Amino acid sequence: MATLGETAFERDLLDRGYSRRQLAKATALLGAGAAAIRATSAVAQQAAKPVAGAVRIGANECWTGPFPVAAEAAFKLVTEGNRYEPDNEHQKLFDAVAAVEAVPTDRIVAWPGSSDPLSRVAIAFASPTRGIVTADPTYEAIWRTGDWLGAKVTKVPLTKDYAHDVKAMLAADPNAGLYYVCSPNNPTGTVTPIADIQWLADNKPKDAILVVDEAYIHWTETGTAASMAAARDDVIVLRTFSKLFGMAGMRLGLTFAAPALMEKMMRYDGGQVTGMLPMTAVACGTVSVAQADLIKARRAEMNANRDKAIAFLTKKKIKVIPGSHANMFMIDWGKPAKAMSDALLAENVQIGRSWPIWPNVSRVSVGSAAEMDAFCAAVDKVWKA
Repeated sequence: MATLGETAFERDLLDRGYSRRQLAKATALLGAGAAAIRATSAVAQQAAKPVAGAVRIGANECWTGPFPVAAEAAFKLVTEGNRYEPDNEHQKLFDAVAAVEAVPTDRIVAWPGSSDPLSRVAIAFASPTRGIVTADPTYEAIWRTGDWLGAKVTKVPLTKDYAHDVKAMLAADPNAGLYYVCSPNNPTGTVTPIADIQWLADNKPKDAILVVDEAYIHWTETGTAASMAAARDDVIVLRTFSKLFGMAGMRLGLTFAAPALMEKMMRYDGGQVTGMLPMTAVACGTVSVAQADLIKARRAEMNANRDKAIAFLTKKKIKVIPGSHANMFMIDWGKPAKAMSDALLAENVQIGRSWPIWPNVSRVSVGSAAEMDAFCAAVDKVWKA
């Protein structure tokens, strides 16, 4: 029970069923602990510490950096690095995104990547009694935060087509506070149809929040939930510039959501973290989102590199999880994935990790044509059925 003298944040957590010990964890998470969990989430993409000189196709990074025209904009901001914000850079970003996504600017907030808002939604909208429902396998950051805090976490297997099973997710916990959908999904790259996501939004508890993680949406043309976040007050869409835009190290992400939801996510620190973005990243992102032709060309190049590698593996009768629409795919080796990862690393090719539910399956990120050729050559050398 809350008592006088506690902050509104503390009273809110206690009223939602957290213990005082869990409250202390939540407070730490949004202080020094937040940096640690955000860092853990960002590097979780990697199977291991990057190996110098190796072909690095394990962290879902883009094989090249920002579009040159966007890099030029970032460099201009370097020359104006004496200013906290030289010329209303945040608003320029929001205006550029709004023009592309048809989302009102007051529903757009920028973050240092997407791991921070993922942690915040777990704190703001889940609890020991109103838990989190996710797919399995999927990106684990939100359930990692939930587990750490003591919120209830329910994991539901993907469908036979490797999409989120939204009806099973709702049935697994009809009273959850938060439903998380990652589409295209990490690690499978598979898409959950917008109609299914809409069904979950319409049928979940009215006071629950639906989070749609679209980190990989630019790699596909299968549709987006942005319009739902623009029109509804119970949907949050996450975006990042780390993937197709080649800005992983620059740490820039977005949320699309109703202002009231943003306020709940920010009430713990007044939203200070969103004002601490490097202006170089903001300027780079502002230019990047408008490059429709460059986005299309980069997506096509990645698709060609991915499809060529999958065709090679299929010819060797190595099973690949079908249906990827992202810069990754998963290989079922039929034996422990770690042994294959180690064997490929010995050939100077560093692929991605496996997930606990699929210990025989490795995630492989799609690199340049030369990198994927090196990957195929390494597999050819070490593979034994």
